[in-house]
Amino acid sequence: MLPVVLLFVVALAAPLPFSLAQPGETANVLGRSNGKPVITVEGAETHGSDKGRLLSVTIAATRPEATVRLPDLVRSWFRRDRAVMPRDAVYPGGGDTEDAEKRISAEMKDSQRNAVTAALRQLHRSPEKVRVKLRLGDVGGPSAGLFFALGIVDKLDGDGAGAGLTGGRTVAGTGTIDADGKVGPVGGVPLKTQAARRDGATWFLVPEEQCDDAGARLPSGLRLVPVGSLQGALDALEEIRTDGKVPAC
Repeated sequence: MLPVVLLFVVALAAPLPFSLAQPGETANVLGRSNGKPVITVEGAETHGSDKGRLLSVTIAATRPEATVRLPDLVRSWFRRDRAVMPRDAVYPGGGDTEDAEKRISAEMKDSQRNAVTAALRQLHRSPEKVRVKLRLGDVGGPSAGLFFALGIVDKLDGDGAGAGLTGGRTVAGTGTIDADGKVGPVGGVPLKTQAARRDGATWFLVPEEQCDDAGARLPSGLRLVPVGSLQGALDALEEIRTDGKVPAC
């Protein structure tokens, strides 16, 4: 029995290559961050204020060098508001917190550039004439790309008839975006749906290939809307604000 007991003790004490995650903060891309507008446009007239909210959603995860042991994993497995994720999935490339922060910051900058390009292409605007600045506090990574693009379209054009994209609703979501407006998958979607519902969202835009993942822990009162492109997201928002036929997972 002694070897078995020793193995059990070692298993309890040994650090494991996992991160623990939970629902993070949400940020209204149509609002302000640290006292300044998340989206600032120069060189073009903006349509006005949207009475609704477009919430970009995050997860909060343990840092790369944090020690995660078996008891931590066991406790998290049995909680709906926690997730156990491979550390490499949360922090690709390894390294310490400083390395991770540099990569996350670089991914955010690339995401912002793609969002601006996709939004201006969608509206047939010239980047030489229209300048867009994006701010979102400490949020990093590429997953806010779709909502940055939606926010820019909302600021510049709204629904095309003088009102906003949301119709006064609170719409949350996540997804990367490339310069051509294609929406891509992200991590931690089930936790992000919980953060969205907690902060008042009733609709959640999700990359279409992640419908099953998003539905795994879907909170009551939140409806999933699959999107594959910026145009698809704009079409979905039109259906939402006009109480039309909204796509569903």
